[in-house]
Amino acid sequence: MNSMQAVQISTNQNRVEIPWRAYVALAIGIVCIALSAIWVKWAAVPGPVSAFYRMLIPAAILLPWWFAKRPKQLPKQATRLSLLGGVFFAFDLALWNSAILLTSAANSTLFANNAPLWVGLGAWLIFRERLPQRFWWGMAIALIGVVVIMGENLQQLTISQGDLLAISAGGFYAAYLLTTQRARAELDTLTFMTLGIVVSVVILGLMCLIGGYSIVGFSAKTWWSLLGLGLVSHLGGWLAINYALGHIKAATASVSLLGQPVLTAIISIPLLNEPLQIFQIIGGSLVIGGIWLVNTQKE
Repeated sequence: MNSMQAVQISTNQNRVEIPWRAYVALAIGIVCIALSAIWVKWAAVPGPVSAFYRMLIPAAILLPWWFAKRPKQLPKQATRLSLLGGVFFAFDLALWNSAILLTSAANSTLFANNAPLWVGLGAWLIFRERLPQRFWWGMAIALIGVVVIMGENLQQLTISQGDLLAISAGGFYAAYLLTTQRARAELDTLTFMTLGIVVSVVILGLMCLIGGYSIVGFSAKTWWSLLGLGLVSHLGGWLAINYALGHIKAATASVSLLGQPVLTAIISIPLLNEPLQIFQIIGGSLVIGGIWLVNTQKE
């Protein structure tokens, strides 16, 4: 395939060319982030520790790069929002990585990806944005899916600690998205990623210190897993996705990203020996369907 070949989309007689590389980058990014739960399971260290290295490893690469290309002046409001977003993202990762060790990779990834629902509710409650009817339908379908997934536990009036942590992580991820959505319009991708990652490293480092978690003395398997988490899933995955977002509509990309929990669930079967139960398949389909409905609003 020629490197200049593009996928052409015609709209109202205006021809917009989307490079095929953007679609390839999006697909690669989804595969990379879908592996996150696998690396965390294989690392088998406390959630804040694996989250710390997920941020520290990319920071070691991004910081020198950013210092070489940093803009002369940073917009104050956008910078503050980006830094605050780094705090929220740190809590999101700490909770989610902890959840992965307490529940299945499929459940933890699925529940943590409920963020679009929380973002919509946050926009409605905080910014007084009007939400279309399809948002409420999508949220209702997704919540029914959550009930189906947790059906056995709900019958006993209990909720898995891991599932609860994953749902909480989704709330913090939503706070991250709400906080940084305006910052991204004023900051370039490299600056946006670097600022948030550095703050996350500091917060997660403090979590490890306060929690008394060791960050050294691991086995070779753990170190390789942490490297995969930082380099492949975070740095590689999000650089690829951010590149794709520069060419593909956000609505199209966000729906495509729903493939992450599906792919995680599939690869967990051979890699983690976590076969899916029928209630996970049905409930997960409902959750993804509801989130898809929320994400397919007209831009």
